Amino acid sequence: MSDDYPAHHRTIETARPVISADELRSRLTRVREEVAKAVVGQDAAVTSVIIALLVRGHVLLEGVPGVAKTLLVRAISASLGLRTARVQFTPDLMPGDVTGSLVFDSQTGDFSFREGPVFTNLLLADEINRTPPKTQASLLEAMEERQVSVDGAGRPLPDPFLVAATQNPVEYEGTYPLPEAQLDRFLLKVELGLPEREQEVEVIHRHASGFDPSDLAAAGVRPVAHVEDVLAARKSVSEVQIAPDVVGYIVDIARATRAAPSFQLGVSPRGATALMNSSRAWAWLCGRDYVTPDDVKALALPALRHRVALTPEASMDGTGADDVLQSILTTTPVPR
Repeated sequence: MSDDYPAHHRTIETARPVISADELRSRLTRVREEVAKAVVGQDAAVTSVIIALLVRGHVLLEGVPGVAKTLLVRAISASLGLRTARVQFTPDLMPGDVTGSLVFDSQTGDFSFREGPVFTNLLLADEINRTPPKTQASLLEAMEERQVSVDGAGRPLPDPFLVAATQNPVEYEGTYPLPEAQLDRFLLKVELGLPEREQEVEVIHRHASGFDPSDLAAAGVRPVAHVEDVLAARKSVSEVQIAPDVVGYIVDIARATRAAPSFQLGVSPRGATALMNSSRAWAWLCGRDYVTPDDVKALALPALRHRVALTPEASMDGTGADDVLQSILTTTPVPR
């Protein structure tokens, strides 16, 4: 490896003790306990980010303002010891503000590349749908190829690299809906709803007791897993078996979305692959080395809801994408 390669991008190559799959699983599971010190509830969202890290995916978190989307991502990052950068997406944000740009050095007369915040392990793209499509598209290459092309040269991003984007529902003022190509880059879309009464009481109680969302260390959030654990766990997840019948089940679900009268856009083969990969990661987190149809059902909504589009008639009737997907899961034959 050349010496001019940025030190923080280098893969750690020093010998480390072999850690068992059970211990790796235990460390990643403890992340939820650490996040719970700062965020009440939202276990599904935490699990989704862990799944995305395990299969080199990205996560879109959608919810109304004030449901702790940003705090959730920050707490997960702190629990995993990841280098994190946050970009507040605004209408005047430019693509170079995200990816970086060439800067002229008046002393040498040359242009040098100044890295943008995308060169990190976890990029928090806050309120990604409040910036115009041109800036949204600046993340396409980074999310798919894990590199940034500048002046004809590709610059690799660190590994692991994950985009955790938050967005407000599209009907809110000042939002730009993400195009299908952008949505398809996200492995999972998680919808964060308002808390139950008991959870909201706990949130208010914590703030009354002096909880400061900007100081996660004071809340007791500490790293319980590290980058090396994530990379080792990936290898273990890749060894999870998936039977041909279960693969066929995933394909049948994807094909059913294309034939559903309520959808004008169904799930692509990339979506079916995303469902397979996320199901394997979930099976591994559950302590199994094989995927069951129940694993597929558990991940179907977050893996597929953002890859389909309702017809205007279905939208006018108040039908939701999750409603149609649930109907498809109910009617698609399940392999034994």
